[in-house]
Amino acid sequence: MVEINILTGNHKLFEQRLDQLADTPKKVYYIGNTSALDGLCIGIVGSRKPTAYGHEMTYQLAYELAKRGVTIVSGLAIGVDGLAHQAALDAGGRTAAVLAGGLDDIYPHRHRKLAQQIVDHGGVLLSEYPQGMPCLPHQFVARNRLIAALGEGVIVTEAAAKSGSLHTAQFGLELGRTVMAVPGLATNPMASGCLNLLRSGATLVANVEDALFALGYHDTAESTQLPLLGDTPEEVSILELLRQGIQEGEELLLQSKLTPSVFSQTLTMLEIDGRIRPLGSNHWALGQ
Repeated sequence: MVEINILTGNHKLFEQRLDQLADTPKKVYYIGNTSALDGLCIGIVGSRKPTAYGHEMTYQLAYELAKRGVTIVSGLAIGVDGLAHQAALDAGGRTAAVLAGGLDDIYPHRHRKLAQQIVDHGGVLLSEYPQGMPCLPHQFVARNRLIAALGEGVIVTEAAAKSGSLHTAQFGLELGRTVMAVPGLATNPMASGCLNLLRSGATLVANVEDALFALGYHDTAESTQLPLLGDTPEEVSILELLRQGIQEGEELLLQSKLTPSVFSQTLTMLEIDGRIRPLGSNHWALGQ
C-alpha cells in the first residue's frame, strides 16, 4: 500500500456527498484515487454468505455497471461486497471500498490483495478511522452510512431479514438516495431482507438496465450518458489520462507506465474501436 492521505471538509467529496450526513466525519483517510468518485457511483451490498443466485446477480450487476463507467462502492467485506469489488475490476472499471477500521491494517485480512488491486486499478480505499484503529462492531454500521452517502443509489442484491446491509439501505433512504433490491425466492430466507425492502417501496432491479433507469439514465442501450471504459486495464489507463486532458503521446506513455509496445498496441485498438481519435503530431483525444 502507498501513503495514507487525509481529506477534510473543504474537499469536494464532502461538499457533494458527505456533508449530507447528519453526522459527517471530520476527516476521511484514503489510499488511491479519489477521482474514482467523481462520476456516477452506486453502492452494492448484501449478504456475507450469498447463495449461488446471490453470487450470480451481484457479479452480473457490478460487472455490467462498471463496464458502463459506474464506480462500484462497497465495504470490502466477505460475500457480496468482495464480489462487487472483484466484478468491477474484472470489467476494467473502478471501485471504492469503505472500511470500518484504520487503513494500515486491511480487514478482512483475506481481502488485502483485493484492496491492493482496487488501488492499482484507479480505485480508492476510504475510512473515517485513523491508523491503528481496529474494526469494532459498531463501526461497521457507521461505515455503512458512508457507503450510502457516496453513491447516487444503493443496490441490495441478497440479504436476510437482519442483514447488516439493510442498514446501508436505511441510510440511503434517509439521504434521499435511490434504494434498489434484487428479488429472490419467497421461500429463501436469504432473500427475505430484499423482499421486505421491495414491500417498503424499494425499486426492483433484475438487470443493469433496471438500475440505470431507476437513476434516470434512460438511454441504456448505448449508455451514451455514461463514460466509456476500456476492455482492459491498459485501455482504462489511457482513457482516464485523456479524460484528465493529457493528449500528447509521449506524456500518455509516461503517465500510463506501459511499455512502448503495449502502449502502441493499446492505442491502435482504441482507435480501431473509435474510442480515441488522432489529432495529428502524436496527439490524441477521446472519440466522438
